[in-house]
Parts: sequence; C-alpha cells; structure tokens
Amino acid sequence: MGSCMETTGKWLTKGCVQQQARDPASLAASQQAATRTHGTSPAGARGGCVTADNGQRTHAHTALSPGNGVTVRTVAMAITALGVLLLLLFHSATPYSDPIIVRDPEILESKENVKGSVLSCNLTNPPSIIEGRVWKKDDVEIPTTKDTVDSPLMEYKLEAYDAKHSGVYSCHYFTTPAVNSTILVKASPGVTAEKKSEHRTEGESGVLICKSSGFPPVENWSWSRETKAGTEQIVNGTKKFHIKSMGNKTELHISSLDIELDQGDYFCNATNEVDAKAEMIHLRVRSRYAAVWPFLGIVAEVIVLVAIIFIYEKRRKPDEISDDDEQGSAPLKSNSATNHKDKNIRQRNSN
Repeated sequence: MGSCMETTGKWLTKGCVQQQARDPASLAASQQAATRTHGTSPAGARGGCVTADNGQRTHAHTALSPGNGVTVRTVAMAITALGVLLLLLFHSATPYSDPIIVRDPEILESKENVKGSVLSCNLTNPPSIIEGRVWKKDDVEIPTTKDTVDSPLMEYKLEAYDAKHSGVYSCHYFTTPAVNSTILVKASPGVTAEKKSEHRTEGESGVLICKSSGFPPVENWSWSRETKAGTEQIVNGTKKFHIKSMGNKTELHISSLDIELDQGDYFCNATNEVDAKAEMIHLRVRSRYAAVWPFLGIVAEVIVLVAIIFIYEKRRKPDEISDDDEQGSAPLKSNSATNHKDKNIRQRNSN
C-alpha cells in the first residue's frame, strides 16, 4: 500500500501502478469501489485511494474524507457552545451565591476603656433588592437599628468599647436569601464582687464571690490576698481554701475563720485573651463573743443610771425639805389675816 499521489483525472499510488500493470481489470474495479464509498469519482475524491489485492481486500484513507470533517466540526461546535453556556451560568450565579460584605473593622480590641467607635458594613453584589437592615449583638436585635432603608452601607456607633459594650456584633440585610456578617468587639474582662465587704464570725466558714462580663469570656480565674509579708497567691484544694470556678463566676471558700489569720483584703483575678483584671473584697472576722457585747453594754448603762438616781436621792439636803413644808403652810396664815380684817369692818359698821 504506501502513500498516494494525486494527478489530474486519475488516482495513482505506487501500489495502484503496480496493480494496474499486473491486472487492469482489478484497478477498474477499485476505482468503482472508491466512487461508491466517497460519492465522487476518483478524480473528485481528494486524498483517497482504494487498492485491491486479488479482488478481495480494499483500503481507504477516510480520515480526510468530507463526511468525517463535518462530524469533527459539529462536535467541536457543540463543545464550544456548552462551555459558553456554563460560563454564562457561572457569572450569572456568582452575585447571588457569593455576596460580599466589607466590614470595618473586622475585629475591634482594646485593653482599656476607650470612647466610642463606629462599626460599618458595606454589601456588594446583593442577591436581591435590600428590603431592610438591622444590627444584632450576641444574636439579639438592637431595636434602634432596625429600618427599611435599601442602602448597602450600614453603620453603628459604640458608646465605648469596654467589657459592657464588647461582644459579637452582626449586620443583617433583609434580602432573598438573607445575608449577614459579624464584627468582633473584644475588651478586658469586667470583674465585679458580689459584696465589696464580707462580715463573718470567728470559727465560721466564709465565701467570697466574683463575677465577670464581656467578650471574650474569662479563660482563667485565680485568687490572692494581702498579708503582712506581701501578696500571697492562694492555692486551691488546701485544708483552708477551696476555689470553685464556673465560667463567668468564681467562689473562694474559707473554712474555720480566724480573726488574726484570715481577716484582710482578698483579690479575685480574671484573665481572657485580651488582658487580666482584678477586684478586691475586704473580709472582716468578728469575735465569737461579738454578739454579747451589745447586751452587756445595755445592762451596764441601766446599772449606772439607777446608781446615779439612788445617790442623788440620798444626798438631798434637809433644808430643801423644810422649805417645802413652809411653802405648804403659808396659805393658812394669809386666810387668818383676811378673817381679821373682815371682823374689824363689821365692828365699824355697828358703831
């Protein structure tokens, strides 16, 4: 077989020439077969050659045939159209499935109480018309921020970013589907004591309690106290002290209070990922006889008062008593004198 060479009006190959030289009738039959296969005459079917081997075997170079060329172009056009369709579907779906919310700032963090700042969200590629917006803190709506404005820009002003105002803020857009994003406001823990001063009686057990607030939550609690030697770190699980911490709350249990050893200032220390804060509690230990002293004081006052009255009565002078008697008889003398005057008047009238 071998490569084919085209001539005007005839198909010739090395094999064809040899076959024609050997058997002209077989060559004619091969040409007729080529005409039936390609639908054209051997002169019009470019690139095709059919040979016959003893009239039983044929060979055709069909890769360059016009029919196969049409099929390849059709498949290529179909693949191109499918790619364009997929690309259009991707671009049309992107704005709705992937809206972008630009946050400023993404995370707000401060160790100290600082004056307010502004949180903002800006929505691009909204999935639908914006029918309203609202801000939330810790997944709870902030009522004053809810509106029906269709603007993609949202802003919320913080009064301060301290423990009270820290938390997880989120901006929500009323679209279909709804979209939202979060801004983390972090601050040092806010620590408060349940009682600033605790009073207990000697021999009793005492409990000091502290609580924390803010975001992020407290990761570690510890207790310390002031002694004559300085600050002492309290170790949990000893015979004297037991610390019980549960999330945002901690308790220090002190057993068998001693007025000399346990009275003083205690500190609860809270630590989160931003900073650490402490709060002081003063523990006052009273004597076990403290309740008796007020009663004894009242009794002593009564005894002293009675003694004073008794001594005063005993020391009154006798002259004060006689003066009282004379003052009681004076009205009698005055009556006798009046009677004497009346008698003299009657005598004059009779003369």
